[in-house]
Amino acid sequence: MAFGINREELQAWKKAVSAGEIAFLTHYWIDPRFPGMTTVTKVGCSDLDRLTRWCKQHGLPAKYIHNRSRFPHFDLMGQRQKEILRSEGQLDQLERFKLL
Repeated sequence: MAFGINREELQAWKKAVSAGEIAFLTHYWIDPRFPGMTTVTKVGCSDLDRLTRWCKQHGLPAKYIHNRSRFPHFDLMGQRQKEILRSEGQLDQLERFKLL
């Protein structure tokens, strides 16, 4: 279950992903498969080669890319989520979701 974002933020992420940009969308999230995780960041890009290179650049296994037809993305959680958001300059998302 996702919450903590609005329709405009989701639409902006979808637009950027569709344009082949690397786009970040963090939201609150609860899933019993991942106890203790309260947020997830979806790093999306419709250009799978670009998204794969981005994953490799950050030492992430590209095999975990969710290859959704229109909105391929990689889910970031936990400590790596924080580290990568910081390295990518996504400080607004770190602050907003109290990940600092």
